[in-house]
Amino acid sequence: MYIILLKFAENKARAGEFMDGHNAWIKRGFDDNVFLLVGGLQPSLGGGIVAHNTTLAELEARVKEDPFVAENIVNAEILEITPARADERLQFLLG
Repeated sequence: MYIILLKFAENKARAGEFMDGHNAWIKRGFDDNVFLLVGGLQPSLGGGIVAHNTTLAELEARVKEDPFVAENIVNAEILEITPARADERLQFLLG
């Protein structure tokens, strides 16, 4: 399982130009059953994603396809987590 941090970078002001492409990229992540959760980092720092069902190499390639990453609107950091314990509702994450 992975957490992706998308922190605003030097081209933050151009985010509006690429929002449709970024939203389409997020939709593909959900459609492909890779993304579990997407939300904003507060206060207005960027975004975060929880991902699974993928390898690190596949996820790195997917993240590079995000228009926000490609246009240096955000810098991406991928953190890998090896789940060891989960609430009953999240047992599927222990795989």
